[in-house]
Amino acid sequence: METFFATCPRGLEQVLAQEFYDLGGKGVRETPGGVECQGLFSLCYRLNLQSRIASRILWRVGQGAYRHEEDLYRITLETAWPIWFSVNCRIKVRMVAQQSPLKSLEFSTLRIKDAICDRFIRETKKRPIVDKRAPDIQVVVFVNEGQATWYLDTTGAPLFKRGWRQEAGAAPLRENLAAGILRLTGWTGEQVLLDPMCGAGTFVIEAAMMSQGISPGGRREFGFRHLKNFDQGSWERIRHEVRENHQNIYSEKILGYDQNAEVLDMARNNLQAMRLAGVQLQQVDVLEISPPATKGIVITNPPYGVRMGDSMTLEQWYPKFGDMLKQRFAGWTVYVLTADFRFPKLIRLAPSRKIPLFNGALESRLYEFHMVEGGNRKTARRARQQDVS
Repeated sequence: METFFATCPRGLEQVLAQEFYDLGGKGVRETPGGVECQGLFSLCYRLNLQSRIASRILWRVGQGAYRHEEDLYRITLETAWPIWFSVNCRIKVRMVAQQSPLKSLEFSTLRIKDAICDRFIRETKKRPIVDKRAPDIQVVVFVNEGQATWYLDTTGAPLFKRGWRQEAGAAPLRENLAAGILRLTGWTGEQVLLDPMCGAGTFVIEAAMMSQGISPGGRREFGFRHLKNFDQGSWERIRHEVRENHQNIYSEKILGYDQNAEVLDMARNNLQAMRLAGVQLQQVDVLEISPPATKGIVITNPPYGVRMGDSMTLEQWYPKFGDMLKQRFAGWTVYVLTADFRFPKLIRLAPSRKIPLFNGALESRLYEFHMVEGGNRKTARRARQQDVS
């Protein structure tokens, strides 16, 4: 059994763990910022191909206690790198540290790189080329207070790069974060889903892919192809199995609205690139929309003044948005991702849940609001008691 560690946006560890369990991972365990699991090596093919939430799938190849840089050099030199990849591969070494006693991560990274090259010289009389921009093989080393773990990256470009995004707006939401948020809402594809400020369409495109069973990694290549133990036959069998599960059933329940015609064109181009049908796009001001059904889910990532918009303008706009939801969307559940922690107060609604998330390096919250007839006054006290942030 091999051990894999998957990184993900912080706050999505629980839904990623469930996804890995569903995909066949054994001994699934959550850690801050990721999930660990075990399985045959071919499991990494499936996780890379089908995980909607992970950022990278890392294969653990070594562990050891250390005190200083020379310990890291020694353990790295003792590791049999030539059995895993060819000397002709371009390599990159990346270190991630948490409460580490190391004085310089840059120097430590160089020592690990030197050890890998020295091991190859010992066995092949040649050394691999270091390429920080476009490596074939990335070695990732996690160090904490006294333990180091060596991984080989099986992914390559991050998994949120699905291959469908032809165009992006000014502040695009990462695809795996959008997919994880959809999981957090409990959306199953049966409910109507509306993004009233959809921009280039990340939420609605990820929802359409989920509802149709389209694998997020089906249009891209992966780093595991450069490993010596890559099994083409096993990879093709998994890809064939996943394609067989594709559902050519197009939901008419996914809607994306935006007042900006230019970003809606981006969304249409992205949908066409994925050959996705069933998503309804409409140009409309969010304050003028009407609910397309008596109940459903609203999910959106509005401008919040950090990357887009003007703070004073948003302070005037937020209450209008809240009034619109209260007046027209009774019976719906609303989810808003924002880095503006004033949001509930400014829209004058009490959230039933606050889920801390990170949009890249930006600390954010996913707020849940249950819209009831006559507003949310009755739920305000209960919501304050359920505040988990």
